[in-house]
Amino acid sequence: MDDCLFCKIVKKEIPAQIVYEDDKIMAFKDINPAAPVHILLIPKKHIPDLTALEPVDAEVIGHLHLVAKQIAEEQGVAESGFRLLNNCKEDGGQVIYHLHFHLIGGRKLTHLC
Repeated sequence: MDDCLFCKIVKKEIPAQIVYEDDKIMAFKDINPAAPVHILLIPKKHIPDLTALEPVDAEVIGHLHLVAKQIAEEQGVAESGFRLLNNCKEDGGQVIYHLHFHLIGGRKLTHLC
């Protein structure tokens, strides 16, 4: 998508503090962090939201979760704990319509539900 913020980051048209990148996914620091560690993990393929996933996307989503574990270890939050969060569509709080997960940690997080 030409107007998608995250697609522009993937294409390096917009700068980001990238902490991980391979041929399938990218992870970068959130510009408005909710905690000391706040990393966004995205598939490079444009997928609007979680409900748009198809069976072909299973591998990239599994890979994204394994990389989230690796990043949590590298960021020093794997032992103390962290949250991996996806907001889906308007009522779920999604703002950017490119599937993404927030890895949040580095402080005590309150319960959501």
